[in-house]
Amino acid sequence: MAAPASRQVRRRARAAPRPRSAEDWWWDRLAPRGSGYHLLQSDSMLLVLSEPGPARPRAQRRASRRTPRQPPRGPSAAAKPKAGLRSEAAAAPAPAPAPTPTPEEGPDAGWGDRIPLEILVQIFGLLVAADGPMPFLGRAARVCRRWQEAASQPALWHTVTLSSPLVGRPAKGGVKAEKKLLASLEWLMPNRFSQLQRLTLIHWKSQLVGECCPRLTFLKLSGCHGVTADALVMLAKACCQLHSLDLQHSMVESTAVVSFLEEAGSRMRKLWLTYSSQTTAILGALLGSCCPQLQVLEVLRLLNLMWLPKPPGRGVAPGPGFPSLEELCLASSTCNFVSNEVLGRLLHGSPNLRLLDLRGCARITPAGLQDLPCRELEQLHLGLYGTSDRLTLAKEGSPFLTQKWCHTLRELDLSGQGFSEKDLEQALAAFLSTPGGSHPALCSLNLRGTRVTPSTVSSVISGCPGLLYLNLESCRCLPRGLKRAYRGLEEVQWCLEQLLTSPSPS
Repeated sequence: MAAPASRQVRRRARAAPRPRSAEDWWWDRLAPRGSGYHLLQSDSMLLVLSEPGPARPRAQRRASRRTPRQPPRGPSAAAKPKAGLRSEAAAAPAPAPAPTPTPEEGPDAGWGDRIPLEILVQIFGLLVAADGPMPFLGRAARVCRRWQEAASQPALWHTVTLSSPLVGRPAKGGVKAEKKLLASLEWLMPNRFSQLQRLTLIHWKSQLVGECCPRLTFLKLSGCHGVTADALVMLAKACCQLHSLDLQHSMVESTAVVSFLEEAGSRMRKLWLTYSSQTTAILGALLGSCCPQLQVLEVLRLLNLMWLPKPPGRGVAPGPGFPSLEELCLASSTCNFVSNEVLGRLLHGSPNLRLLDLRGCARITPAGLQDLPCRELEQLHLGLYGTSDRLTLAKEGSPFLTQKWCHTLRELDLSGQGFSEKDLEQALAAFLSTPGGSHPALCSLNLRGTRVTPSTVSSVISGCPGLLYLNLESCRCLPRGLKRAYRGLEEVQWCLEQLLTSPSPS
């Protein structure tokens, strides 16, 4: 009796339900039983595969839809029967019809209809993130109803880039293509652009897309011409959440930009401009406190441009500035005439500045930077590219920069500056004694073309364990073989070993 009892115990243990884990719950939700598909998991992806079923061949499906035709039997069946034999033929029993094939469950709907809608939307989202929603979503909507439903989900239409069809094409047929584009755009705006947040227009000559985009937050105009003030003002009124505008590489009148800032300046956070002869009027409007929440301002990016800012009039009180500004870029490949006074007018009310790009601004001195109100600067770029020694005005004062921001600076660019060996030694020594005894945050240092010495470089590498980029190209005081850029922790440490083992110069 003991053996049957033990068997019953084992059977009950087998029949006891196993507790479901969170992984089993997700697998049952994504691939329920009887759904016609299963999941295949690998190291980096999850595949949805349709299970093999009794799918009929295409020829067999077509044959089941047509009524079968009875082939004639015997050689005499094709000939016309004689009149004397009509009565016998009529009296003979009619042949039994061939059995009609039993219809199966129905044609195979295809693997596209078997994928759940939420999984299909995630797959489309990966493609949209890589290549954008157009033209993929428009073509995918023509596959089947399930794909059309997935392609129309608002979550896939957050970022759109539109380019004119006339770019790089001959003029013949251009009017027809433009009409076709506008017709498609008229349908897309009310049906797909209601959830649009980021829009980029490339070489756009038609009206701005903004009437049906109430949630638009970012607009970029690249290579656009003929943008009027009325169009920008209408855009500012229609898109109440718009806070970022990129006008680089576009021909936009300064009056249009000023009108837009007067309408939407109170909510603007990021602004990108390309310098031209009309930029002074825009900067004047910015200094007039029309954008109090501005966080990013990038003015100069084109090459071979020289900025000549106008001095302020006598008795003109400075405006409130930009209290929320975090990034300012006034970089240029050639020398410009941005002075300490101009920089002070822009940043006198910006205590939260994090990034300051002044490459090419040879008239900026360390004394002028020391007077800025920002105390937690993280990126400072003062590199001079393509300038001669007569333009490198600053010969000393670099310790003012590092002593003020040594505890927060992550990137420092002093390439091409004419500071002396002793001045650079004192400046970089500030990273060796950070307040509180913590390690400095410096991870990128560009000393290209400076007079830095081997002992100074060794000290800064030893004192900054997080240094990942070090540029020592064209440093005249360093030994040959070490004048290059070092990327990564291993290369930087190798440079330190070479400096410590190399003989000291006589």
